Amino acid sequence: MLSKYHWWRDAVIYQVYVRSFLDSTGDGVGDLAGVRAGLPYLKKLGVDGIWLSPFYPSPQHDHGYDVADYCGVDPLFGDLAEFDLLMAAAHRLGIKVLLDIVPNHCSSEHPWFREALDSEPGSPARARFHFADGRGPDGGEPPNNWHAMFGGPAWTRVADGQWYLHMFTPEQPDWNWRTPEVAAEFDRVLRFWLDRGVDGFRIDVAAGLYKHPELPDSEDPEADARTRDSVNPLAWNQPEVHAVWRQWRATCEEYTARDGRERLLVGEVSVPTAREHALYVRPDELHQAFFFDLLGAPWDADAFRKVISEAMQDIAGTGSTVTWVLNNHDQVRTVTRYGEPAPEGSGLGAARARAAALLMLALPGAAYIYQGEELGLPEVVDLPDDVLTDPIFRRTGSRARIRDGCRVPLPWSGQASPFGFTSGVEGAKPWLPQPDYFAEYATDRALVDTRSFWHLYRDGLQLRRSLPQLGEGALSWLDTPPGVLAFTRGDGLVCAVNFGTAPTPAPVSGTPLLSSGPCPAGVLPAATAAWWLSDL
Repeated sequence: MLSKYHWWRDAVIYQVYVRSFLDSTGDGVGDLAGVRAGLPYLKKLGVDGIWLSPFYPSPQHDHGYDVADYCGVDPLFGDLAEFDLLMAAAHRLGIKVLLDIVPNHCSSEHPWFREALDSEPGSPARARFHFADGRGPDGGEPPNNWHAMFGGPAWTRVADGQWYLHMFTPEQPDWNWRTPEVAAEFDRVLRFWLDRGVDGFRIDVAAGLYKHPELPDSEDPEADARTRDSVNPLAWNQPEVHAVWRQWRATCEEYTARDGRERLLVGEVSVPTAREHALYVRPDELHQAFFFDLLGAPWDADAFRKVISEAMQDIAGTGSTVTWVLNNHDQVRTVTRYGEPAPEGSGLGAARARAAALLMLALPGAAYIYQGEELGLPEVVDLPDDVLTDPIFRRTGSRARIRDGCRVPLPWSGQASPFGFTSGVEGAKPWLPQPDYFAEYATDRALVDTRSFWHLYRDGLQLRRSLPQLGEGALSWLDTPPGVLAFTRGDGLVCAVNFGTAPTPAPVSGTPLLSSGPCPAGVLPAATAAWWLSDL
């Protein structure tokens, strides 16, 4: 039986990429004090919570996803006292706070990995990671043929001749979860932050952790690393990983039993099918897992209907709710993905992104919004090579999969960079350069322009909170002409999206409650979504 504490089931969470949100010190890098200063903006937008990207001590080879100390704050972002102030301020505003935790790998500067390098082969220190002898007469070849997700081999050789596994970069050695000491350490980490009041965790690489015990060769290593979202079945989605999530869920339930405040576990789960995805959100495992199929779907009514139907059948059927996403810090921004890859975006991409946002907010379950999507920011595609920081670019030399373009610091105000992002030091520059056209997307403009992306998101969130038909629940599909997707929610709420290139008759008469663009009564324009209240 569900309790009143299941706030997460239909929550809308805003992803804060800390280093690009707001800089309070003038060093060009966003920080925790900047997040605290931005909380009133997020409260006005209407989100239920925030997810903070890693701010732990780190050499920043992968912008904090290489963690050197899981129980601290990197001076780049502040300190634990500032974190506590942020937590208190968020909770005063009724905003939940989720932390990003990285259990698949750590930094090569983590004390345990430094100890492993200084220890003998076969030592307990090395057992915390995946160290192995190489192949060939002198052990000069990697132990297997796996490729790293960010390019190159997944193994690096150390001075004594052994190799260690890293599924991302050499600066991010993978933990060996078959060593009990690793699980015990992460239990300590969880409790450290739960004791400081956090409301839950976003779990990086949640389908990883366990590797095939024999570390055999992959049948198709090139395919395993062809795209960032490819999955090596020998290194991902091993059955033992589910025991970890059952233990973490039990820890969260322990804290909930003390005070009635439910803590959330939401996983980054990259698996081939919705049915496999559903295994991670069984009642005693993760509360939720991001459903990336909507993000990956082409702009096509049949494709959207297929992935939504599969999610509702396989994931919602577990008793969880679907966790919808259209973007995050690893993906090309929605406006650009749906349109032409011009620096300023395109009218078509913007229209489609607005329609997709309204569709997502009408779906049953939870929704996650990546910072800047509520401003309609396009991908910055023309960053020069000498400013790129993504390890994918460093390891491959290719710009094809880099993520810097969606991580450019937010524009808050003004006509020129730094657009209010960084202040206090004259001439301070953001860690990634902002293009001049960001002036058109600045928050101060968005707040006063009722036609802006920001107002669309804010109005959609207000209606989602006030209308009982929205949020958790079910949907029923309506018969529609080709290229149109329409469904009902609850008692008479209709959402429709025209994926086509020409106007079509609206499925409902009358003026919509909310639409992603101009929408006359009885008509659904191309690349437009709308909500109606109806007797259907």
